[in-house]
Amino acid sequence: MKFIIPQNYNFKNKLFGVIDYSNLIFDAIWFGIVLSIVQILFESWNIKIFLLVSLTFPVLLISIIGFNGESFINVIIYLIKYIISPKLYLFKKF
Repeated sequence: MKFIIPQNYNFKNKLFGVIDYSNLIFDAIWFGIVLSIVQILFESWNIKIFLLVSLTFPVLLISIIGFNGESFINVIIYLIKYIISPKLYLFKKF
């Protein structure tokens, strides 16, 4: 059995077919930073769990769902580049 795969098809390595490895590393670093800050600042387990879930779950969800097939890290890089040098292009249609 032969499979024909187009040459312009981009294979993306993903963990369990869901999340890119670059996003997974970013999520792990974000989780570690938030966990260490929450552990240092708060004593109550209820507050720790609430803050940990509310600060890490949205980032995890965005990295799994993505932005129209773009990686979450690429979107952050695009936003940082735009903030550093904003350019507005105006085109007239004739």
